[in-house]
Formats: sequence, C-alpha cells, structure tokens
Amino acid sequence: MHISFLIHNAYGIGGTIRTTYNLANTLAEQHDVEIVSVFRHRDAPVFTPGPRVRVRDLVDIRADGADRGDPDLEVPATVFPRADGRHKQYSALSDRRIAEHLATVDADVVVGTRPGLNVHLARQTRRGPLRVGQEHLTLDNHSARLRATLRTVYPRLDALTTTTEADARSYRDRMRLPGVQVRAVPNPVPAPAVEPADGSGKWVVAAGRLAPVKRYDLLVRAFDEVRAQRPDWRLRIYGGGGQKGRLRTLIDELGLYNHVYLMGPAHPIEPEWTKGAVAAVTSSMESFGMTIVEAMRCGLPVVSTDCPHGPGEIIEDGVDGRLVRVGDVDAIAAGLLELINDDALRQRMAHAALKNSERFDPARVAERYESLFAALVTRSGSSFGGRVRGSLHRTRGALLGGAYVVRDAGRAAVRKGRTA
Repeated sequence: MHISFLIHNAYGIGGTIRTTYNLANTLAEQHDVEIVSVFRHRDAPVFTPGPRVRVRDLVDIRADGADRGDPDLEVPATVFPRADGRHKQYSALSDRRIAEHLATVDADVVVGTRPGLNVHLARQTRRGPLRVGQEHLTLDNHSARLRATLRTVYPRLDALTTTTEADARSYRDRMRLPGVQVRAVPNPVPAPAVEPADGSGKWVVAAGRLAPVKRYDLLVRAFDEVRAQRPDWRLRIYGGGGQKGRLRTLIDELGLYNHVYLMGPAHPIEPEWTKGAVAAVTSSMESFGMTIVEAMRCGLPVVSTDCPHGPGEIIEDGVDGRLVRVGDVDAIAAGLLELINDDALRQRMAHAALKNSERFDPARVAERYESLFAALVTRSGSSFGGRVRGSLHRTRGALLGGAYVVRDAGRAAVRKGRTA
C-alpha cells in the first residue's frame, strides 16, 4: 500500500513533525511511504527518515532554493484557510503546488497533518485515494472561525483522527460529520536508544516550548516550595521560546539560580530525561502530551496537571505518575515532593511508567492505523478496496509483531526462520 503524508514542514522541529516521522518509519517496514513537505527551509531534515521513507518538498524557500523570490510567494493563499494559524506562511504558490500534488498523487491513502492541509485534502484530492485528516490540536483549541470552515469541508474526508478519546468525542458530538470515521489514535513514541533512568539523579526534568500554555512559571514557583524542603534537588527545563526572559527574571527574583536551570532546546531529548528521576508537566492545556510519554518511556514517573485532554489518558494517577490540579502551585509542589521524599514509591512508579508506556510504541500505533484503513476499505467496497485489503491482511500481523521485536529476540528469530 502506498501512503502519502502531507505536512507543513518536514525539515523543522516540532511534535507533529516528530510524530509523522515515527509513524512513517514504522509503516515503511511493510508499505510504500512518502512524506511530502509543503515547505523546505533547510538542506536536511532534523529528524531522520527511515531508509524506505521518501521525503520531498513542494515549495523550496532555502536561501538558494528554486522558489526563493517567486512573486507568488507574496500573494496570500486563498485555499489554505485564513483561520489556520500558519496562514501567513502560505501563498498563491503553495496553494497551486498543493493542488497540483493532490490532483496527481499516486497513493492509496493520503494523510493530512494540520487543519489547513486537511482543507486542501478534502477539496482537491483526486478521486481514488482514501483521505485521512489528522488533528494534533483539540477542537477547543481552534477558533470559532476555523471550526466553521472545518464543518463545511471535513464531511468530505473518509476519516479524521484525534490524539485522545476526549477530543474524538468532541468532534463526533459537535462537528456533525456523517459518514466520516472519527477515531482516537495516540501519537507514537519509540523506545529510546538509551538505558532507562536509574532514579539516582536528584533532578526534576521538564521539556517543551517556553510558551504561556506550558505554565513553567507555576513550575518554577512550585520548585521554590520544593527547594525549601529538599535543597539537594534541582530542576532542569529544556526548550526555547518567548517566555525565556520572564522565566529567567522569576528565577532570579526567587533566588533559584542555583536550583532551576533553563537548558535551551535539546535534540535528542532522551539522554536528558534519563539524567532525571521525576518529570514535570504544568500545562493549562495539552492536546496529547508527547513529553509525558517520552519521559515515561525513559523510565520517569511524571507529575502533571490534569489538564484537557491528554494527561488523564496517559497517566494512571498513583500508579505510573501523579495528576494534580491545573494552575495550583501548592498541588504541583506536593506532587513533586511526594515522589522526591519516597524513594520506594518513586521507583515503583518509574517501573510502571516504563511498562505502561509501551502501548505508545510506533508499531502498536501503526496497527491502529491499519485497522482504520481496513474499515475504510471494507466500507468502500470498490476494486481499490480489494487491492488494498490484501495488503492490509498480509501486513497486520507483521506490524503487531514489530512492537515486540526489540524486546523479544527469540520471537524475531522464529519469524525470520519462517520466511527463510
């Protein structure tokens, strides 16, 4: 089966980009997979595509790129919706290139990765391919204007995926999408290429954009309370963004300059997680919570605010982490101190986090997409459906088995023997 992902910029850094590469690399073990990037602003992607994943671009805006200086870059886009936050980066040129791509795309399934691109997908994809839109933000995160636009075009999709069950319910209940399969499929997070944290480091670790929604100001204030009881512990915050200056000022005002460190962006982040013993998330809203899963896969229990929508579907409170009230500095501090002061509890939660986070392995997530594609093919009943159904039938077991291949060498050897 040929699967084509359409993404804003496959050459940058971000959760959607990382998720797309994780999923594409896994699907490419059994399928023909490409990532089509609307824009290209650097020579090579930050994230590494697998050897069987093709990456190409539609608009080359590098300093010496073929499209640099094209006058149509200055003409605002009309298809890509104005209500999408990326609209200013789109143009008449990107509108035209996306339309040309979708009119000729040679794929069985085309997957859009943000609302504006899903609009293109719904309106311009040629007859034949399955059209699957991904939503990486919550419905509530979209403006009323964008929601109105999506209501008119999303019914043309074959399927829409969200990252949480809560958000899937919102789309089913509030968007009126008759005939569209709406499913929750979490973001895939691969097992890290480093050994899990041993819990000995007296570090709390947080990672993400330094943006207002992440509420790192609350985390810094909470750590002031932690410092009062456990001055031997420290906090590292990884990431860049517009809040850096304000956070630095707050750290200085509280006298935490020897306890709280703004580390800047880190790629890869996994070695930094494993230096810690506890992870912290203090957001007011999370559409999913990639950093939560990343930390858990590195063997860290996570203290997180119970914000909409992701943390409560990832963390089992009291088992592999702790959920605390949103916006409550004292509750955040109490959650951190509970794990800091109880070594046995912290170790139990760490082991549970490592085990429970396996459900986000890319092979398991890829299998859920296989299930979705199979349901769409069955419903279509077309000759295309017959062709793709055979591919799905042949690869389902392979994808399921792939989730365990690293952890079970014996089973891998049996599979290899059967195919010899």
